[in-house]
Amino acid sequence: MNDRALKNRHRRVREGMSRAGVDCLIVTRPANVTYITGFLGEDSWAIVLPKVVVLITDSRYSEQAAKECKNCRIVVRKNSMIKTIVKLLKKPEENIALEKSASIADLEALKKELKRKIKPVANIVETVRRVKDDGEIAAIKTAAKIAGRALSNAIRRMRAGMTENELAGMLDFEIRKLGGHIGFETIVAFGPNAARPHHRPTDRKLRKNDTILIDFGVCLRGYNCDITRCFTTGKTSGLFSKVYNAVREAQAAAFKMVKAGVKIKDVDAAARMVLKKYKLPVYGHGTGHGLGLEIHEAPSLSPKQEGVLQAGEVITIEPGVYLPGKLGVRIEDDVLVTRDGCAILGKIPK
Repeated sequence: MNDRALKNRHRRVREGMSRAGVDCLIVTRPANVTYITGFLGEDSWAIVLPKVVVLITDSRYSEQAAKECKNCRIVVRKNSMIKTIVKLLKKPEENIALEKSASIADLEALKKELKRKIKPVANIVETVRRVKDDGEIAAIKTAAKIAGRALSNAIRRMRAGMTENELAGMLDFEIRKLGGHIGFETIVAFGPNAARPHHRPTDRKLRKNDTILIDFGVCLRGYNCDITRCFTTGKTSGLFSKVYNAVREAQAAAFKMVKAGVKIKDVDAAARMVLKKYKLPVYGHGTGHGLGLEIHEAPSLSPKQEGVLQAGEVITIEPGVYLPGKLGVRIEDDVLVTRDGCAILGKIPK
């Protein structure tokens, strides 16, 4: 991460702190720590002060932190996280806030040790994270490129008799060979198993005439892509063709709606209307979600979601149809919201 991008993040986070009446923000959520420091390790917190950002880590990550966090003060703790923070804040700022992702026990311990009121807050960093900078977009694009190549390589080796677990493992291996990491547990579902949106791979074997759903993600430099594709082997049934074409049309309808300023729930509605037209059951999950350092970020594309899309957000579009005991189809792509429309990140064949 370049210095300019990191300084811009610090500025925007401090602006959010100012609006919330906060002088000192203790950051505990791992993705938020990464966002404001560039640190990709674990078990670390950060403190945002008016003139400096402090990363608190331990000796396991000292070398990594020195390499990744150029614009931060690095503190390698020797005591508990709470005691280290208390020592750092000997002269506490006027208004101290702790992210709500921290435990109640940590909140109470800080209150007791600092002898100050601590304000629990949420969404200061998350709000800034919604709009991606050029480096973030480039990372997601590259992750999607790896995803496409890994999927193609795995599909070439697929054969009847292979289990869901085998295909999932093969895809994960291809991702690692190409320099990526697994964004989340890969979903591979054959036949009726695809009717469960979050199916976990089993020893169910692929048949000569079968359907396949694969939902997977690649993580690169901390940033994720999230892709779902469906296939058939052997003869394709009329039911699968009807459902698949309807889902593709629903996704295309949502794509057409996406641009800065459009109501989020209108994008969601556009996809659902297509499936209703074909008298197919409408999915119970959202039409999509924000994507970046976490697989699920703001905004959520759902019927009840208020607000509008912003240029620079990266979201998924993933309508689906699920017919228990028969089949399931979901098609998912990652798109960048622009002022005039959207750009698909990763040209992965459907």
